Amino acid sequence: MDYAVKNIYGKTNTNKVSVSVPGSKSITARAMLISAIAKGQSILYGVQFSDDCATFLECLKDLGIESEVNGTTLKINGCGGRLPVKKAHINVGSAGTAARFIPALLAFSDGEFTVDSSEQMKKRPVEPLIKALEQIGAKFTFLEKENSFPFIIKGTSKPNLQAEVDITNSSQFLSALLISSVCAKKPFNVKVVGSHGLDYVNITLNIMWSFGVNVKEGEGEYTVSGKYSAKKYDIEPDVSAASYFYAMNKILGTNIQVRGVMPHSMQGDIRFIELLKNFNGGKIDMHEFSDQALTLSAIAPYLDSPTEICGIEHTRKQECDRINAIAVNLKAMGVKCEERPDGVIIYPSQPKPAHVQTFGDHRVAMSFALTGLRADGIVIKDAEVCSKTFKEYFTVLDEVTSKLI
Repeated sequence: MDYAVKNIYGKTNTNKVSVSVPGSKSITARAMLISAIAKGQSILYGVQFSDDCATFLECLKDLGIESEVNGTTLKINGCGGRLPVKKAHINVGSAGTAARFIPALLAFSDGEFTVDSSEQMKKRPVEPLIKALEQIGAKFTFLEKENSFPFIIKGTSKPNLQAEVDITNSSQFLSALLISSVCAKKPFNVKVVGSHGLDYVNITLNIMWSFGVNVKEGEGEYTVSGKYSAKKYDIEPDVSAASYFYAMNKILGTNIQVRGVMPHSMQGDIRFIELLKNFNGGKIDMHEFSDQALTLSAIAPYLDSPTEICGIEHTRKQECDRINAIAVNLKAMGVKCEERPDGVIIYPSQPKPAHVQTFGDHRVAMSFALTGLRADGIVIKDAEVCSKTFKEYFTVLDEVTSKLI
């Protein structure tokens, strides 16, 4: 599906428009996994059911975890730290969180499991997690390429109680270990090497604490103890999704508010919304909220001064090479953009008509739709990729713009 963006610049009103976005993907995935490990039934409210989260839930079902969906409410019957099955074939698709979190759960489980993925996921880094899981006693048989999907994992119910994990490429490796280490039934120690933004790890720790597990942190080491208790849990709106609408305000002068987004959100992307209030160009290190580097890049041509984004080298190994995707698409629009190893420099100018190549990446599709709100002839190719995290994004965008003109 191609989406032709409507240029509405100069046609908008200043009426206050409210919009709803799905629940946080990051919080949903963590709460689902923790609920699956807990003993008893947990009820999650405001759940996101994007492709990624639906895939995650399907993986849990294939592992014998019972659940019931009613709208955005999800009931999960936890297994008390012991999976009901000892053999299963699961597919994590292109869901990055499932691809990191599910293998960690399986490593702490007595059984033999086959884990497959999409072609895209086979290219994304997972070796640091595999090495950490091998340290606790899990054994892997790789079915295609070494240290990549697909593979067979043989878990253990008597794991070694410590592991070291490199988080240079992704903090999800650490979150995966922390969440499932509760299955060891004894205090578990994780030592961290490498560096990465820890906002998503802090989300993990907050949700673990909410479900009753204590994590002590000090000098790059985490010690997990306790067990999860089933509970009722409210999931915050997805701040990453909300950010697109606040970016619209920045370039259109509109007054869009996203329901439920609070300044004290545990999600790191809340920094981007704060940044938008006064940022009009300059140098910005986005390492700790890199999901919004694409969003800032998409509106950077309309800012007063050149925008230099740095600290996002790791995004080259996400759904696509996001730094290159920024440069390719802006240059196609006639916008001067310099690609750097860890970011880009974007110079102010009026974008020209162009077809945006999404490279199978949901954030490329959603971000560059913003550029087209203030330029003629911007078409998003394969716009349906947004279903990975925000299936109705372009429908909601149409509804919002209709209220603004």
